[in-house]
Amino acid sequence: MSSRRLYDKVMTLVSTLMIFFYLGFAYILYFSPLFSHIDIAMRAIFATPLFLYGVYRIFVAYNKIKENFFDSEEE
Repeated sequence: MSSRRLYDKVMTLVSTLMIFFYLGFAYILYFSPLFSHIDIAMRAIFATPLFLYGVYRIFVAYNKIKENFFDSEEE
């Protein structure tokens, strides 16, 4: 396996883990009492783009996982 291919696989896994960060932070920001001192409208303004970006990253990560882990090794 070439070092470039290994790097692509590692970065694919890191980007997949970041999805949980984006979706988790959006959930905590919107629903957690931790941020109850911030107005709900302001929390929604920040949580909604985080959630949408997390959903977008799911589709991108799916394609990268399919490309890096399940396509043939031929280059």
